[in-house]
Amino acid sequence: MRLDAHGISVDAPEGWEVRITRRAAQGHEPGSHRRPVLHAATVALPAVRGDFGGGVTGTLGTEDVFVSLFEHDPAAVGTGLFADRGFPVPTPADFAPNRLQRSIPGQSGGQWFFSVGERAFSLYVVLGSHARRAELFGKLTPLLRSVRLQGGISS
Repeated sequence: MRLDAHGISVDAPEGWEVRITRRAAQGHEPGSHRRPVLHAATVALPAVRGDFGGGVTGTLGTEDVFVSLFEHDPAAVGTGLFADRGFPVPTPADFAPNRLQRSIPGQSGGQWFFSVGERAFSLYVVLGSHARRAELFGKLTPLLRSVRLQGGISS
């Protein structure tokens, strides 16, 4: 199934739940921009979850994967962490237990910061098993290859 919202589109492979929503900027200040976030997982996504998998990653089994594609402020485009241009192309070697936002024994993660056009993003992936990362990477690849990002500024 193809999902397309907020300048992000993705094909949801069979067995994946995918949602594209908008979150208010940090602080939820009146007039703040609402930033898109894509969440995808091989487990059910709870209605309430953190931008980087809070409420989801703890439910991953050894055959599961979680993905967060989070848009950051356009002022970050091309700067510091966001200097890399284009959607990242991870490899199984890019995943490690010490790359998780929240360490859960046995899990593995990776995070990439990048810019596409006038938009800055972070891609955060959690694999339910570090020992099975090559196999889980095989589940992840079709989802990542299907992601398309429009390059304009999100509002």
